[in-house]
Amino acid sequence: MSAHFEQTPASVLARLDALREGDAPTHGGRVLSYVYDSGVAELDELAASAIRAVQPVNALDPTTFTSVAAMEREVIGFARAVFHGDEQVVGTVTSGGTESCLLTVKTARELWRADAARRGTPAGTVVPRILAPSTVHAAFHKAADYFGLRLELVPVDPESGRPLAADFAALLAGADDVALVVLSAPAYPHGVLDPIAEVSALAAAAGVSCHVDACFGGFVLPWWPGVDAASWDLQLPGVTSLSADLHKYGYAPKGASVLLQRGRDRQRQQYFATTGWPGYPVVNSTLLGSKSAAALAAAWAITQTLGASGFARLTESCARATAALADTITGIDGLRVVGHPTGPAIAVAVDESVPAERRVDPHHWADQARTHGWQLQLQPGFTQSDGTRLPPTAHLTVTPVTESRLAELTTALVAAADEVRGVPAVDVTPLLASLGGAFGGALPAALDAASAFALLQAIGLAPDAEGSPEAGAGGADAALPERLAPFLALVEALPPAVAEPLLTELIARLVEPA
Repeated sequence: MSAHFEQTPASVLARLDALREGDAPTHGGRVLSYVYDSGVAELDELAASAIRAVQPVNALDPTTFTSVAAMEREVIGFARAVFHGDEQVVGTVTSGGTESCLLTVKTARELWRADAARRGTPAGTVVPRILAPSTVHAAFHKAADYFGLRLELVPVDPESGRPLAADFAALLAGADDVALVVLSAPAYPHGVLDPIAEVSALAAAAGVSCHVDACFGGFVLPWWPGVDAASWDLQLPGVTSLSADLHKYGYAPKGASVLLQRGRDRQRQQYFATTGWPGYPVVNSTLLGSKSAAALAAAWAITQTLGASGFARLTESCARATAALADTITGIDGLRVVGHPTGPAIAVAVDESVPAERRVDPHHWADQARTHGWQLQLQPGFTQSDGTRLPPTAHLTVTPVTESRLAELTTALVAAADEVRGVPAVDVTPLLASLGGAFGGALPAALDAASAFALLQAIGLAPDAEGSPEAGAGGADAALPERLAPFLALVEALPPAVAEPLLTELIARLVEPA
């Protein structure tokens, strides 16, 4: 039977090619966030072939599609070995780090509820807490919101980016409402390793679950020079679960992550199962029901091909490039590396120890580096619960391909710093005053969709009917202005009740049909 096509497949694919031309490049190392380029073309081809082989497979049911069970079993086995889990450690391949974090929190909540019931705590009378550093990934904010827990953020030192174990000890002492402690290996904002050995021991003594979020760096840390695995992974008896993303330094296409749990009874709490309807029995190990096997197959093929020795060689490249970049940035007058990064990420802040005319604002620096063809990620400043402030930074994610472009990247970073040295950080006070005037004298305490869109219009970021921002926002095809420093300064200055709906509206309007 022949199909009727309104457009030819060739024309549709040609339009897709045209749309892709507007994307940031995913290969070549010019985007130092979001993409994880191994620099090995054979791995990309291998992943594409594996995806094509399982294109019609529904990973919902591994009893029907038995290849799913075999691949997942072998990926989990590989992860368990590199993270030093024993035979009691079991796991799941998820759709990404966020799903791994959500399932971690869901598991901890179920276990805490069971313990609370045994203690005689009436159901619903206590909101359980998650304790985590302020640098913990935003996925745990999302998980707390979704599953009804309270996330309590422990301040980190603004210079080192690390929390104090003593602060966790104080919060755990005598508390029976803590369901989970989360630590990062390393934390994404600054690339710094949390004090996992010390804090996981405190959690174990308090009878509290402790999760290591190694989603970002998990598949490089086992081979990173100078890192003792016993300081962060499943060798630590207090670590009850660990997550690591296969679509980051596992070099698989998005989205694939692994979640390892210590003990079958613990891990079964992440599952959902029901026979309470007249259809097929439903058993889900993840939040998704029907799901593609594509990323799993690609991750399986890559881990099988590389093995531990292949990952070690790619990690060596990352480590050399990261060390070289850190040395370069340290040598740039007016900039400083935040803390002592462990792994392939560097956060760069202004060096306030030098006179103002020699300082380099990291957001201006990142914007200027973009004019040289390199995209750094801008991170706003953040005020912690104790009033201390984490500085605005530029974030660089380093991948194996970075080493081959190091000379070019170094030249661009130095030149960009020279070009913006002495330019002060953006002051949005006048803009805030003018925006307040547009709303009758002051910005509203909270924004609905219409008022958020009006605010986007006022700052020139409202998407037009074609889904692109209006003229003046950086070009017909741009989703944000060419200079992001003013926008990040505005986001940082606005209260969350205004900034978050504003950002939501920006993204939501971009995908609304005309």
